[in-house]
Amino acid sequence: MFTRTNGFRKSKAASSVSLALCVGMISAGVFSYSPAAFAQDEDEADNAVEKISVTGSRIRAPGTESSSPIISIGEEEIKFAGTPEFERVLRALPSTIPADGSNANNGTAGAATIDLRGLGAQRNLVLLDGKRMVPFNFNGQVDTTNIPTALIERIDVVTGGASAVYGSDAVAGAINVILKKDFEGVALDMNHSQTGDSDGDQDSIALTLGSNFDDDRGNAVLSISWFNREAIRLGQRPLGQLGINSNTGAGYAEFLAGESPADPVAGCGGPNVVDFVNGSGSTTAIPTRFELIGTGVSGQFRDDRTLGDQCSRFNFNPFNFYQTPAQRYSATALANYMINDNAEVYASFNYSNSSVDQQVAPSGTFGAAFDLPLYNPFISDQALQWILDGANDAVAGGSLVDGGSWTDRNANGVVDSEDSLNVRLRRRTLELGPRTERFDSDIWQLNLGVRGEISDGWEYDVSYQYGESNRTTVRDGYTNLPNIQAALDTRDGVTCASGGTCVPIDLFGGFGTITEEQAGFARAIAIQQQKYEQEIGSVVFTGPVDVVMLPTADAPLSMSFGFEFRNETGLLEPDECLKLAPASCQGGAGGNLLPIKGGYKSQDVYFEGLLPLVDGKAFAEKVDFEFGFRTSDYDTIGRTDSWKYGLNWRPADTLLLRVMKQRANRAPNIAELSSPVTSGLSNATGDPCSVENAANIDSRLTQLCISTGMSEAQVGVIPDIISGQINTFAGSDPASPPGPEEADTTTAGFVWTPDFEAFRSFSLSADYYDIDIKDIIGNFSAQEVLDSCYVQGLESDCAKINRVGGDLTGSSAGVNLFTSNLKFLRAEGIEIAFNIGLDLEEYGDLNFSGNINKYLTQESQSSDNVPVVDCRGFYGTSCTPISDLRWIQRTTWSLDELTVSLQWRHINSVDVELPEASIRFEEFRSIDSYDYFDLFASYALTDYAVVTAGVDNILSDDPPVLGNQIGATRANSGNTFPSQYDTLGRIYKLGVSFSF
Repeated sequence: MFTRTNGFRKSKAASSVSLALCVGMISAGVFSYSPAAFAQDEDEADNAVEKISVTGSRIRAPGTESSSPIISIGEEEIKFAGTPEFERVLRALPSTIPADGSNANNGTAGAATIDLRGLGAQRNLVLLDGKRMVPFNFNGQVDTTNIPTALIERIDVVTGGASAVYGSDAVAGAINVILKKDFEGVALDMNHSQTGDSDGDQDSIALTLGSNFDDDRGNAVLSISWFNREAIRLGQRPLGQLGINSNTGAGYAEFLAGESPADPVAGCGGPNVVDFVNGSGSTTAIPTRFELIGTGVSGQFRDDRTLGDQCSRFNFNPFNFYQTPAQRYSATALANYMINDNAEVYASFNYSNSSVDQQVAPSGTFGAAFDLPLYNPFISDQALQWILDGANDAVAGGSLVDGGSWTDRNANGVVDSEDSLNVRLRRRTLELGPRTERFDSDIWQLNLGVRGEISDGWEYDVSYQYGESNRTTVRDGYTNLPNIQAALDTRDGVTCASGGTCVPIDLFGGFGTITEEQAGFARAIAIQQQKYEQEIGSVVFTGPVDVVMLPTADAPLSMSFGFEFRNETGLLEPDECLKLAPASCQGGAGGNLLPIKGGYKSQDVYFEGLLPLVDGKAFAEKVDFEFGFRTSDYDTIGRTDSWKYGLNWRPADTLLLRVMKQRANRAPNIAELSSPVTSGLSNATGDPCSVENAANIDSRLTQLCISTGMSEAQVGVIPDIISGQINTFAGSDPASPPGPEEADTTTAGFVWTPDFEAFRSFSLSADYYDIDIKDIIGNFSAQEVLDSCYVQGLESDCAKINRVGGDLTGSSAGVNLFTSNLKFLRAEGIEIAFNIGLDLEEYGDLNFSGNINKYLTQESQSSDNVPVVDCRGFYGTSCTPISDLRWIQRTTWSLDELTVSLQWRHINSVDVELPEASIRFEEFRSIDSYDYFDLFASYALTDYAVVTAGVDNILSDDPPVLGNQIGATRANSGNTFPSQYDTLGRIYKLGVSFSF
């Protein structure tokens, strides 16, 4: 909120601006900052009359304080962020790890999610005024773009398990968004932002109307908003213009020199094509690469249709997005009405319509296997002879046999033009345009309830809520693999052997050989629809138990009892194109989809208690014991129990000590219970049995490779996996469904609020947290399966590897990764928050605040047979960058109508995961510490109008360069981690707010 006076003196403000900026910069070198405020300020905590409640408890009682650590982001801090994107507001917190959002492209679900403590977005709850929000997908994740930012009063982030209070999923904690109550008036907020490169525009408008009615017995609020975000492609930034290989460093020198990627040899050209040896990119390129499956016969066509050595790679980078485009319309309505002294009805309705686009490079045939008739007229005489010579040599060598990758149609024992071969044709289909995925979502939720007092201080709250998420996803620009197979079987280049509408396709020359008519038959467009429904009913009773009161305390036991039923259902309906197995008709989509229909019901009974132990004694101004228990009965997994107990001890007015022990749980969601087995893509460092590892293959590894479906002649000859990705077959195992996760969480710390004469206000908190989750629901990583087989020699894991023709690049080849209960996942650390206020008298007010997170442990293990994965301070195939130390610090100066605020964001250095350090290019094995500075200013023009301006990343720090192969596909894009580090350079923000 802004304090306004009519006597504002511009000369005083002008003379003080430089002072505030200097102090802000100095403080950035002295203090560690957090935008966090404490859950309850001193005045509220000491109020002995008003009944209050805090996030993490349903108990309403005088003087309630949180036994669990809570970071609270207030309305002013949200305005400082200058964005209507909720996920970006929370992303800055040291306790969060970026999940899905605007900077995630390849692999995005078109949503914005929150990941607390790096434990996964499915392991925290996002609440709106203490009520669950309807998930947008089968994984139970909430799309935070549906939260009405203009109505937020504050955001409470609770660390540690909260299942005893809120039920399943609150393993890592809960994010509770508190909306403004009883809003009156009109508020109009307009914001615009743009990068320093004059792109990536973001615009938002929010209009809020509210009024009391019927002699202030009721209040109604309506808030409507619009948001638009423009795309930024990788090609619009120097770092994203070319692919850089994380292992060899290919392309790095060109990037540093500001040069274009290395050109391929003459006659091997095409858009975005780079040299095969000195360039970096995908091996699915232009012209077509040829591989006779199961043999060492491979090469690449030229523009003149001749066939020779491999000559080009494809630079896929420029097409992808650093920032995905989006548009959203939303509306939220709130109302409450006091019927009498004992009953207040309340209701809320939240609706949003959003569209998010994802785009990646043009599709291709990638590793798809085709039956190629050698009489195809598009194959030149030279190319045909090259293929025949190589094939017959492979027959003589024993790696090619009739009935394998060769069909001897005329049964003459020789490969000739009347035969067909099982081959891979890797051709990038630029003529079809880029691959796009559009997510169109409608999400709405209705809450109805009545609350009031019963008698003797007891209160009730009865509520019902229903929500739906309806999403349509359209995929375009992909290759229709079955159609291409049919189009290859032609003798005249005009008609196909299959007849009908089939149009023969020419894959045996350079760019442009695929005509518009051929592209129309080869192109695949697919649609999938998804629906999620959530229904919740609850009854809660809260009040004092006067008969239970200790003689040493001033208040009796406060209790809360409740019952809740929850019904969640999900439905996925892919079209016939997407259902095809093992891969969909969409070449380059990474797999197929099958229908999903599932759900579960639960009935929960729970209670909480707050028992004052001591009040007003020496060294014990206040001591409270907090406890709770919840039992949940699922129709899928049976019963689970959660509990908590903790102690608040205030030895003096200025010091609060707190400790909490909790048992939290997470029941498997619909995706984990009901997903059929489908194909997809996962990250891996490489195929140990491929040509890339030939120098390291000994007799032991040879036998292990043979045990997974290779012949001895294929070992060390077949190609490596493509672009650090491997095919997977994942889904639920109906014979062995996963059980619930179980977490033991411990938090302990203090809050110190001394009364220093030199400070207007001072507060300091420090909390230790330990979240240890057992039986985590998930999948073994593809790399873990490969290592377990080829390093440890475990037969059970070797059986999970499926090879076709000896290699792992085909659509039918890959690794089985079924959903199961893995061993453990743990996050442990220390979080510190502080707030210091200074009264500068005639120069205004100065405030320093900060939040620091130090990880002590961040590790997981899938089973006793695989190593522990340590992600604290590491990044790589298994770890999105998790810095062991992060902080944010804010310095804010206010004078009359002017406010200036400087935020400092620090990310400590990280190293590449130790097991893969040796294979990574030396320059890409570590990321230095990063420090970002964001500046914000606001000025109240009148009592009704405020203008704001800001600059994020004012020093325009460049992101780290790592190449394209390090990290998960969604996290690594454009040779860096765009969600973890500022990739877009300096961002300018401007806004204006009117309130009446």
